[in-house]
Amino acid sequence: MAVNTKDTIQAVSKRQLAMERQLDELTAAIKALQARVAELSQTPALQPTPEPAARMKAASTSAKEAAHRETGEITPEVLVMIAAAVTAFLGKKVRIRSAKMLQSPYEVVNPWSQQGRVYVQALHYLRSRG
Repeated sequence: MAVNTKDTIQAVSKRQLAMERQLDELTAAIKALQARVAELSQTPALQPTPEPAARMKAASTSAKEAAHRETGEITPEVLVMIAAAVTAFLGKKVRIRSAKMLQSPYEVVNPWSQQGRVYVQALHYLRSRG
């Protein structure tokens, strides 16, 4: 089996040129991303500090959100954000008909289940290893 060295050299040089072009494109993309990161890191410093009224509004908003969390209600703002996220994901407009907060399984502990786990863990310590 004879290998044509001229064809092999041409194939290798084509691959090398393609890799160099790809490397140049990646380098340009990295430079663009670095410039964007630098731009974004400077943006907050240019924004004015919030007015006292805006701070009071933010505090009252966080108090409302805490109250909604305690009662399990979902605020209209959160519903709008959820609808926007689902619309972006599906690519078509959606309408949320109902939503409610679910309790985490870690928040509700059945006493019988807890006692069973305590009992099983206690059995592990009673056995003698030997």
